[in-house]
Amino acid sequence: MISLLLSVAGWLLLSLVGFFLWKMAWSTWWTPRRLEKCLQQQGIKGTHFQFPLGDIRAQIKIIEEAQSKPIPFTHDIAPRVIPWIHQGIKKYGDFFVTWLGSCPRVIIKDPQVIKEVLSDKSGKIVKSKVNPMAKLLVSGIVAYEGGKWAKHRRIINRAFQVEKLKFMCPAFFTCCTELINKCILFKLFIYPIMNVCILFMQFMCPAFFTCCTELINKWEILVPEEGSCEIDVWPEFQTFTADAISRTAFGSSYEEGRRIFQLIAEQTVHFIQSFQGAAIPGYRFLPTKRTRRMKVIDRDIKGLLGRLVSKREKEIQLGMGKSDDLLGLLLESNKNQDGEEKSNSESFRMSTEEVIEECKLFYFAGQETTAVLLTWTMILLSVYQDWQARAREEVLQAFGGDRPEYEGLSQLKVVNMIFHEVLRLYPPGPFLARTVNSPMTLGKFQIPSGVHLIMPVISMHSDPEIWGEDCLEFKPERFSEGISKASKNVSAYLPFGGGPRFCIGQNFAMVEARFCLASILQRFSFELSPSYSHAPYQIITLQPQHGAQVILRKL
Repeated sequence: MISLLLSVAGWLLLSLVGFFLWKMAWSTWWTPRRLEKCLQQQGIKGTHFQFPLGDIRAQIKIIEEAQSKPIPFTHDIAPRVIPWIHQGIKKYGDFFVTWLGSCPRVIIKDPQVIKEVLSDKSGKIVKSKVNPMAKLLVSGIVAYEGGKWAKHRRIINRAFQVEKLKFMCPAFFTCCTELINKCILFKLFIYPIMNVCILFMQFMCPAFFTCCTELINKWEILVPEEGSCEIDVWPEFQTFTADAISRTAFGSSYEEGRRIFQLIAEQTVHFIQSFQGAAIPGYRFLPTKRTRRMKVIDRDIKGLLGRLVSKREKEIQLGMGKSDDLLGLLLESNKNQDGEEKSNSESFRMSTEEVIEECKLFYFAGQETTAVLLTWTMILLSVYQDWQARAREEVLQAFGGDRPEYEGLSQLKVVNMIFHEVLRLYPPGPFLARTVNSPMTLGKFQIPSGVHLIMPVISMHSDPEIWGEDCLEFKPERFSEGISKASKNVSAYLPFGGGPRFCIGQNFAMVEARFCLASILQRFSFELSPSYSHAPYQIITLQPQHGAQVILRKL
């Protein structure tokens, strides 16, 4: 009897091992071979599948070589930021295939085909899930599909309506002032004999004004009355946007949100490093030190945000909750979704866990997008002094020496043109990604299920056939008549994505950036420091690898 049981157990174990090996072979050998044959038969060029890692090793080598040293100051940054895509386009054209492990990635540069991808409503194209560890960094609306995405989009969109952003503007301004104050205090410790007049501005208004005020005051203390001071604006803007998102989203100061941002920064590093093993089958199930740490960080972030959400929900129940920040607006929108009758049904509302995931996304995306936009804008205006002067003249004409007001932002036409041109040359996301989950026609090709679609935004933003022969020049005037007339194809401008899934927070980011830049232009002139090294590279967003050193002078 015992021998029979052992025999049965052995056969079961052998069957399980056999099934696992068959499944591994199917997913890592037969499926990629089938997909490769399907793509090749249609004339789609590209690399051949190499078991088991595809092109990963070659791409890592190309990236390491491209980013090993800075480049001359040029806006032709695709060869450094996305070198494997850039080289592929030169070799194969605007439609080709590479391999991430056993997953084929079709690179698409044609704006018309990209428009088809981003505008798809059939459900055959979904957000890419290349790295399963991504959900430990960000989740929420960016990762949802179908009805769940539509529900979250409808609820969150109410919190991001332009008229509601008006009530957050004062916090941005105060954060700017605090950042500049910090720099002044630092300067006083180094030069105690300097008689620096520090003006402290008291604002009772919410968020944007507060953050801008802190930034401006910090820099005023750091910069001497007569002379200049070198500042790396990249970490400065990271601090500013972290403070701004804390105040505008959750009504808390940067000090209260610091732990969340520290954890998100650490999680980002782990996430980038996890790409090296993402294509290995079963890698995500291995209890590596990095995987365990990422899960601990995820629990800590959710715990911190959970306490913020729970506290606000209790305040709302007691009639004390604020609705002038994103969290308050989100909870209010969630509560009132589709009327009181439907709002009591979970199918029409977000759960507490889903609200926490959206808050985590706000923290990450709300900081990164605006910080990189402001950083590259400062770098470019430091080089193109004529545009800096034009922007300052416009700001002073609109606001004089008074703090910027929300209503006056619409007058900043030059500033708006500058931001659009910066976003064209240095988009926050160098490329967009989607996944085909059901066979479909795309352009003239039949794309099978399981193919990843990569759309290189940087390459499309610098295409002379779309933007003209001056596409690599900084010319904000190309946007003088709006985005629709800036190029030969309006679909080719995608700094915030496109289609139904465009970035829901783009108005928030642009309002925050306008307030901050206007506040800086009122008080300072700036130029590029000799110590600056031009080295754009991608860590989720497009960042300056060696910082962004500029020289500030008081006006």
